[in-house]
Amino acid sequence: MKVTGIETFICDVYRTNWVLVKVLTDSGLYGVGEATLEHRELTVEAAVKELERYLAGRNPHDIEAFWHDAHRDAYWRGGVVLMSALSAVEMALWDIKGKDLGVPVYQLLGGKVRDTIPCYANAWFAGAKTPEEFAAKAKAAAGMGFKGLKWDPFGAAYLNLTPMEFRTALDCVAAVRDAVGKEVFLLIEGHGRFNIPTAVRVGRALEEFEVLWFEEPVPPGDLDGLAEVKRRIPVPVAAGERLYTRWDYRDFFNRKCADFAQPDVSHAGGIMEMRKIAAMAECHFIPFCPHNPSGSVANAATLQLAACTPNFYLLETMFNDVPYRNCLTTEKIQLKNGCMPVPDAPGLGIDLKEEELRRHPYQPHHLRHYAGALTDIRPKDGMAYFELQKDDIKH
Repeated sequence: MKVTGIETFICDVYRTNWVLVKVLTDSGLYGVGEATLEHRELTVEAAVKELERYLAGRNPHDIEAFWHDAHRDAYWRGGVVLMSALSAVEMALWDIKGKDLGVPVYQLLGGKVRDTIPCYANAWFAGAKTPEEFAAKAKAAAGMGFKGLKWDPFGAAYLNLTPMEFRTALDCVAAVRDAVGKEVFLLIEGHGRFNIPTAVRVGRALEEFEVLWFEEPVPPGDLDGLAEVKRRIPVPVAAGERLYTRWDYRDFFNRKCADFAQPDVSHAGGIMEMRKIAAMAECHFIPFCPHNPSGSVANAATLQLAACTPNFYLLETMFNDVPYRNCLTTEKIQLKNGCMPVPDAPGLGIDLKEEELRRHPYQPHHLRHYAGALTDIRPKDGMAYFELQKDDIKH
């Protein structure tokens, strides 16, 4: 069996565009991957196409050899564009291998250590502007069984917070904590917003609310600054979604930058690179909590990783999505007691619906985080894409 080519699909999903990849072979088998790179989708698509010449004619089972050669031959190694493209293609090769051998990918990586994957929710807050609105939406999300709720309460702030912005953010956290009680984890997203003194001030104030973590408190690129914030605040720190490959993570772990590691399967180098990063985290007794805000294929790949990784802890899960998400792929997800079951189909257990993807062509979108539109993460008709088991619903 030899690889014959790579196809790409870019599909508009309101806040971004999914970038999906299909690796073809002469046997008729193919695999799918995801390289969704928010607001740089056309760029990463071009990078995927550049990889085609490295892969065409090769045995798709030789995943490690292809990854090594493609990474080695990139003179400008690393960075999110190359690594996202390589991640998606590598993901698709694992899908092919699983399908060819008739087993899910987790079986190729040592087998399951768990049958269900505990999830926390992102995007549950869509449209909320006031602490009262956040509280109401939080209560509804918690009632669906999610283990935790993550959100960014800091509006359009960057680097610093005015006294009013600071109070408004803490009022929002307080309102959510009151609404959901202490049985639900609160995860506070920083999106790399703050300078060190502001991050320290926020981190100290969050202790009152018993948050599980403060995520990306300072801009990416300064691991020393991240480590300093971690040392100076009384709440745990999560980070790592904007790090790529085990080499970035070597410094991350050595400098003791965070308490939770959050690599992304679509950016960090793919499935095997995520396994290597998770093993490094395990050596430091750091939980593996993959960043997972993108599309169906990335979610499918991350479920396979979570199934077979001993130090996995919590999976980021989008609370809802565009109403046509279930039309774009064969994704069928259940949520039971705040957990997603691990699919047992061969490969990644998911396929693309190409005609449906083409019905929603690429549309440019801008970053919302500093434009006062942070909570406009979903359209007004956004809806759940998973099947909620009845005993999850709390009245």
